[in-house]
Amino acid sequence: MKRRAFNRCILSALVGGAAALAAIPAAQAQNFPGRAIELVVPFAAGGGTDAMARAMSDASRTHLAQPIVVLNKPGAAGGIGLTEVANSSPDGYKLALVTADMVIIPHLGLTKTTYEKFTPIIQLNADPSAITVGADSPYNTIEEFLAAARAKPESMQVGNAGIGSIWHLAAAALEDKTGAKFNHIPFNGGNPAVLALLGGHIDAVAVSPAEVMQYVKAGKLKPLAVMADERVPGFENVPTLKERNINLSIGTWRGIAAPKGTPQPVLDTLGAAFRKAAAEGSLKRFMAEQNLGYVVADQQTFTALMQRDNATFKGLIDKFGMRP
Repeated sequence: MKRRAFNRCILSALVGGAAALAAIPAAQAQNFPGRAIELVVPFAAGGGTDAMARAMSDASRTHLAQPIVVLNKPGAAGGIGLTEVANSSPDGYKLALVTADMVIIPHLGLTKTTYEKFTPIIQLNADPSAITVGADSPYNTIEEFLAAARAKPESMQVGNAGIGSIWHLAAAALEDKTGAKFNHIPFNGGNPAVLALLGGHIDAVAVSPAEVMQYVKAGKLKPLAVMADERVPGFENVPTLKERNINLSIGTWRGIAAPKGTPQPVLDTLGAAFRKAAAEGSLKRFMAEQNLGYVVADQQTFTALMQRDNATFKGLIDKFGMRP
């Protein structure tokens, strides 16, 4: 009898201890945030992703009890910064500004950190690829462009932001859908590719509308089609591929994610604050001024997008042998 009573005491103590430990994260979540939150941008300062992170930080000031501090952790095409956040304590105090690169670079062998090591909080942006040519190009429609590419396989020089970049994958996806064969010309970023097009060194680029917008408005470039479900603001006269019976929608995106295992109450607090921040006029103006596609999607929708693109990009990288 004494032994059974002793065992019951031990079991009661263990159960009570476990309940007390479980209550600690709940209490922490209830008081969240109690200190500044770090938002890691896995790219160098000064780019569009960095600028968007800082605009979001500013817009969040009145919606969170603590500030968001933006930290740049570039390297390995974003892999270094993403890995740091994925391996951090899942308490909501270190987040990542994620882009479509996070579902590309693991398949290129640049990192072992996959999107599955994160929980998405909110999507803030989406930009499709656009096929753009010089203003004096003989091609005025996407049909003419593709017909020329099919007539002389691999003679059409299409610039991108580097081997395995989202814009390389977009052009490869267009090949896959249409049977055209391009000569893919990699550059160190979308802007150098656009400058090469302006100089007449290549035939086209497959980059975002934002990266060619100023030159299109100046009459120096002309877009032939966008790879989106709907026409793009500022490119209202440019058809989508789907309007031309090519079932392809592909592009980049940006958003905020937390390490896997972050408590749901913390995610809920962050999600609510970020949705309010995304509705701020200052953030909307920033997105419009930067010609960035303004899209706000919740945790579930953003997760589904990551899953879809992860499968799509893996298939393209494997099929076209892009992995070094």
